[in-house]
Parts: sequence; structure tokens; C-alpha cells
Amino acid sequence: MNAQKGFTLIELMIVIAIIGILAAIAIPAYTDYTARAKITEAVAALASAKTSVSEYYTSQGVMPADAAAAGINTSPAGSYVDSISYDKTSDTVAVVTAKVKGVNDTANTKTFQLTGTGADNGITWVCAPGATDPIDKKYLPANCR
Repeated sequence: MNAQKGFTLIELMIVIAIIGILAAIAIPAYTDYTARAKITEAVAALASAKTSVSEYYTSQGVMPADAAAAGINTSPAGSYVDSISYDKTSDTVAVVTAKVKGVNDTANTKTFQLTGTGADNGITWVCAPGATDPIDKKYLPANCR
């Protein structure tokens, strides 16, 4: 009696096909995940801008007139934020916009924004894709989508 030893060609081909299917699903999901992690770091980089605007609003009762008045560094040294801009839309509403760099070819040079709305109890911040050249929502952290 000759017992079969090893695998047949069809069994090996099935295993390779399964690995190929798993790779086809996993690689795009992983690249989106890494891009989202980088954008999350960029959102965190805007924490100082949020704090500056919030402190100004709390002490003055209105939003700062410009980035200099707010004390915002518009040329950050981070890995994923190219530039930061500030825009006062009213005495109680301001927008801090960040332009992304170093993430991936799809997200680079795109923007996301934090919109602050002032009230008696402080400022409420909302994160969203930028008004001009917006970043795809799939790259934003869960609290920004």
C-alpha cells in the first residue's frame, strides 16, 4: 500500500487562492487605517489652536480677529499638518482649518476643519472635512465623520 504523502497541486492552488483573496481585502483596509491614524495625529496637533481660541473667547467674550490675536502658529512643525489657517465668521463662530501632508497621495493637500461655536459655557468644537479641497470622510477619525 502506497500512502499519499504531501499535498496535491489542487490543494496548494486553493490555499494560494485563499491567501490572495485575504491579501486583496486586508491591504486596502490597512492603508486606510494607517492614513486615518495619521489624520488623527493631525487633529490632535490642532489642540493648541483650539485651546488658544477657547482661552481668548473666555477672556474677551468674542472670537479672536485673526490667527495672530488667537496665538495660533500657522506653520506647524508636525509630520502631517502642512499649514493651519484661522477664520472668524462672527463674534461667536470661528473656523480652524488644517491642510494635510505626508499621509498618502489621495489625502495630501486636502483640508479638514474644526468649527468652534461660542456660548456662555465656553466653545463647542465640531470636526468636519474642509470647506475648500475637503479630505475624504473615510480618513477622518470617528468623531469627525
